[in-house]
Amino acid sequence: MRFSYRIFMSAACLLAAISFTVSFTNGQSADGQVARNNAAAVTDKPAIVPPADDKEIHTGISEKPAAAAVPAGNTYLSRVGVNSAQTRSLSLNESIRLALENNNEIEVARSDVKIAESNLRSLFGFYDPTVTVSPLYTNNILPQPNIFSGAGSSGVVSQTQWSANTNFTHFIKPGGGNYNVFFNNSKSTTSSSASTLNPSFSSRLGVTFTQPIIRNRGIDANRRQIKIQRKLIAQSDADFRRRTIEIISTVQRSYWDLVFALRDQQNRVANLNLTKENLRQVEARIAAGAAAPLQKAEVSTELANRESDVLVASQQVSINENVLKQLILKDTDSANWSESLVPTDSPVFSMDPVSLDDAVKDAVANRPELQRLNLQREINEIDIEYFKDQVKPQIDFNTTFALDGLAGTNAGTFGSLNPEFVGGYGTALGNVFQADTRTFSAGFTISFPLRNKTANANLATAQFQQERIEAQ
Repeated sequence: MRFSYRIFMSAACLLAAISFTVSFTNGQSADGQVARNNAAAVTDKPAIVPPADDKEIHTGISEKPAAAAVPAGNTYLSRVGVNSAQTRSLSLNESIRLALENNNEIEVARSDVKIAESNLRSLFGFYDPTVTVSPLYTNNILPQPNIFSGAGSSGVVSQTQWSANTNFTHFIKPGGGNYNVFFNNSKSTTSSSASTLNPSFSSRLGVTFTQPIIRNRGIDANRRQIKIQRKLIAQSDADFRRRTIEIISTVQRSYWDLVFALRDQQNRVANLNLTKENLRQVEARIAAGAAAPLQKAEVSTELANRESDVLVASQQVSINENVLKQLILKDTDSANWSESLVPTDSPVFSMDPVSLDDAVKDAVANRPELQRLNLQREINEIDIEYFKDQVKPQIDFNTTFALDGLAGTNAGTFGSLNPEFVGGYGTALGNVFQADTRTFSAGFTISFPLRNKTANANLATAQFQQERIEAQ
């Protein structure tokens, strides 16, 4: 009896194994048959395109455009906030273009470059010539003893003066010097009888020039700022390039993540369709008595796992799609958020050899971070040059040359004026250009602090900063 039972169980197991093999072989039928069964089971269109050649099978890379998202029409592929019927084809280049156009950080970096350029122009404004005109009216009532009225008597004197002084000042960038051209004019009247000229007119035309000899000759505060600002512009440009590279890299990564997520979703949908077909065949064999009911439970469990895989894949598609949308869409209320993105590019596989030395050389030459550090080192060198100059004593050469003209009406009682001085403002102006009266002076201004703690401390700080940059 026990021997007969063992023979019966062995035969049952052998029959079950043969039935499972037949069902698996039927499930692995021709691609066209599977595609038709999948279409009937899940969607109205094929869920996945079979590979076209052996290359795609071995490498997993297709030279065809990336497949679109699986069509809507089933519960597994529906996504919250996305209208699967509203699709948008998107290439990688278009994604990069949209990201660069709509990214606020790119706008900020671009604005930083413009601000740095404007700051440089403002620093050059220090060397713009300046014209100053100073009209002035003065009236003085002064006490004055009257020498003709006896001792103890006194009176007052009224003095009125009109003046109009004009200056043209210009700072010279090479050498750090400056010059000032001045043209001063005045008219004075007084009630004093002791005045020789009343009214009197005076004019003066001249120029003063100041040239640093030691400190501020090679570099001064403004020229230092100009040099630094030029480096800051280059740094802003490097920051702009760095941010652009980061955004392009992020867009590329997000784009390919979406492509791979859609491919993974298609593969999981194909597995789900295959499992549904296997379940249909198992149910048919069970109904015909050719399979045990236990096989349906096994395939049903596998079907539940496949459905879970499709839901997880659809969620990953939504995550990657939202990441890409955040990069290419600027308006948070845009209707494009509900679109289903369909990538049109496929990854390119290349077997071309790469030289490590060339790759390292290109990386070092094209890294904006290294360029920024090099520019920071050059800025520090400018600071060191300036603070070394500020430690030196200050010696400035000063010179003045002026032509004077005087005229007026003879009002005194102690003699008469020379004819060339009698007249009004025109006579005084003519006497200026005759150059009979002139003034010339030349000298030096020497200034130096006894200890100069500030300049020495600033120089030491710049030298410490140099060591820090070299370490970076």
